[in-house]
Amino acid sequence: MAHPKRKISKTRRDKRRTHYKASVPQIAKDPTTGEAHLYHRAHWHEGKLYYRGQVVLDGTIAEA
Repeated sequence: MAHPKRKISKTRRDKRRTHYKASVPQIAKDPTTGEAHLYHRAHWHEGKLYYRGQVVLDGTIAEA
């Protein structure tokens, strides 16, 4: 198994880890429903699935 030859200092380790950070998700407002949702994501509102202001899927079950 490979082992490091020297101890990596805390400063060097932390410098490498500076690039890993949490980002704030962008929130959009649907033009039709006024519902807040994530960008480029479909969202449910009152039993219907909306994407870009249009109904993509109606959540009601159709009876045969």
